[in-house]
Amino acid sequence: MIFSLATQLAEGVAAAAEAIGRGECVVLPTDTVYGVGADAYSPEAVQHLLDAKQRGRDMPPPVLLADVESLETVAKTVPPVAWALAGAFWPGPLTLVLKAAGQVLVQCDTVAVRVPAHEEARALLRATGLLAVSSANVSGERPATTVQEAQAMLGDSVAVYLDGGPTPGETPSTIVDLSVTPGRVLREGVLSLAELTAVWPDIISGAASA
Repeated sequence: MIFSLATQLAEGVAAAAEAIGRGECVVLPTDTVYGVGADAYSPEAVQHLLDAKQRGRDMPPPVLLADVESLETVAKTVPPVAWALAGAFWPGPLTLVLKAAGQVLVQCDTVAVRVPAHEEARALLRATGLLAVSSANVSGERPATTVQEAQAMLGDSVAVYLDGGPTPGETPSTIVDLSVTPGRVLREGVLSLAELTAVWPDIISGAASA
C-alpha cells in the first residue's frame, strides 16, 4: 500500500503503525533519503528489514527516535558530548553511535541513533516508538530519494510505503562514534567535520567522506 503524506497523513501513519505492530516493514521519508523501518525491539522484524535489503547482520540498522529525550532509553550512558551534539543538530542529519542500553537491537553492543528533521517521519515514530531504519534500497544500490525508487527495489518485502515526495538528495547523515574516546567521525555526510568541531572540538575524523 502507498499513502501520500500530503493528503493521507493520518491514514498512512495508522496503516504503517499497524504494519510495524505485525512485525512488517514500512518505507518512510526522512530529511536525508527514504528509509525502510521495522520494530527496533523485535529481532524477527529487524531480520525482515535486513532480508529486504539483502544485507547481513554484520551491519545492524540505525534507530530513529521521535525526540531528543528518548536518547536515554536506548543508550547505556549518554556522555556530555552526545547531549551537546544532539542539542546542536537534532532534529537533523546526525547519527550518534553509543553504548546500547541492551533492549534495542539486542545482538549489538552499540546502537546508532538519530532524530530526523522530518515532521511526518516523527509523527510515525510517535505512533510506533523506536524504529530500526536503514536506507530504502537493496544493499549496494544508491539510496532511494523517491518512494517509487524504494518500491522498485524493495517491492513486496515492504507492507506500507509512505510517500512524502522527493527527499533533499542522496547525501546520508553524518555518523559520529561516541562509544570511543575521543569521538570519531565514521562517515561525513550532510554535516561537515568543521560543523561538528565547532560544537565539540575534540571530535576527530576517522573515515573518508561518504
